[in-house]
Amino acid sequence: TPYTTFVVGATLDNDERYTLMTTDDGVKALELARKEEPDLLFLDIMMPGADGISVCRALKSDASTAHVRIVMLTALSQDRHWKEAAEAGADDYFTKPFSPIALRRKVDEALGLA
Repeated sequence: TPYTTFVVGATLDNDERYTLMTTDDGVKALELARKEEPDLLFLDIMMPGADGISVCRALKSDASTAHVRIVMLTALSQDRHWKEAAEAGADDYFTKPFSPIALRRKVDEALGLA
């Protein structure tokens, strides 16, 4: 959602260790990830254009982007959602709402900075 994009941006954009790129559209996220090959990508399961599970599956099945660490950042917290994300290749799962401190910790863990 635009609000989540805003909160993530406000939390991480001032940290010089990261270069932050954002979009709230699944198709644009897929295009951006293929172009930029980021170290870490947060995806929401529910996004316009293409859902996060589809984007995750597409990136993990492509040799040029399979290395990208993907964390699902979503309000969907049922076991079936976790399982679906894992089956698509997601490396981790992080539920909303979240605190900025927890988000920074999650990023540091995912990037091996913790």
